[in-house]
Amino acid sequence: MTPRVMIVEDEEALSLLLRYNLEAEGYSVEVVPRGDDAETRLRETVPDLLLLDWMLPGISGIELCRRLRARDVTRTLPVIMLTARGEEQERIRGLATGADDYVVKPFSVPELMARVRAILRRSRPEVIASLLRAGDIELDRETHRVRRSGRELRLGPTEFRLLEFLMKSPGRVFSREQLLDGVWGRDVYVDERTVDVHIGRLRKAVNRGRTKDPIRTVRGAGYAFDDQFVTVN
Repeated sequence: MTPRVMIVEDEEALSLLLRYNLEAEGYSVEVVPRGDDAETRLRETVPDLLLLDWMLPGISGIELCRRLRARDVTRTLPVIMLTARGEEQERIRGLATGADDYVVKPFSVPELMARVRAILRRSRPEVIASLLRAGDIELDRETHRVRRSGRELRLGPTEFRLLEFLMKSPGRVFSREQLLDGVWGRDVYVDERTVDVHIGRLRKAVNRGRTKDPIRTVRGAGYAFDDQFVTVN
């Protein structure tokens, strides 16, 4: 079952960034730029999680959240509020209105993705997997352990996030810039050549002996987790 996330955000650049990262995580994503349109859409379909901006045209995010909590069908819908309002009283107001979490802009995209997973794990455990499997590789998001053919691999935290990011979209080619955004986050400056260094370290950790290299280099484009490596059980 693919988790469904609705983004209600009128800032196009941010909604595109969030959509890209959520889809890379394997979520089905819908973007609605207005609060009133979102209210109408939520009467038609209820997602597994709502990312809701505070300041919206039509109806504010805080008012939309209040209305959702007043309806039986959306009373328990997980809501993460996105806002530039970082004052304590504003955070309290957002949470008191019914938001499950509160993220202040600008924020770290990897941190937000972690918050999304944490909330879905609590509220919709059936829609988010803690284990990623491909071929003879198993990645456990809960324990941060990786095994290949039953043998535990020693990965640094960056290599773990890099492998996790690639395994979520087997066959998809990611540029170095996309890997930087998805693994390191846009708020951290890292040279693109750093990606090559960590790919090298990841390959060294994953590949031993004559095992097949699951990471494919696409000349002039970037890297992919080889979909030919993936087996279907």
